[in-house]
Amino acid sequence: MRLSFTGEIWFWRGPSPFHFVTVAEEESAELHEVSALVTYGWGVIPVVAEIGSTSWETSLFPKDGGYLVPIKTSVREAEGIGLGDTVRVALSVDVPFSKI
Repeated sequence: MRLSFTGEIWFWRGPSPFHFVTVAEEESAELHEVSALVTYGWGVIPVVAEIGSTSWETSLFPKDGGYLVPIKTSVREAEGIGLGDTVRVALSVDVPFSKI
């Protein structure tokens, strides 16, 4: 499964501060449909994410009925993006077709 959306980079100041992009509503709904097939627990979904020419393996975090994409410092630096920037994110999710 491959999804693409745009979103704004925002910063969470919690105990482990990090930058995120919120997955758009329509794409979150598609992810929710396959979440039981791909999660490794707590609703977390492993993906390959891409912004620009940079791709990395990460996991989406469920939040308020949607999902968050964590954006590593190395990705932000490689793509020259920062807090408040709007970016196009592509996500690849390995959905096992034998279970669909």
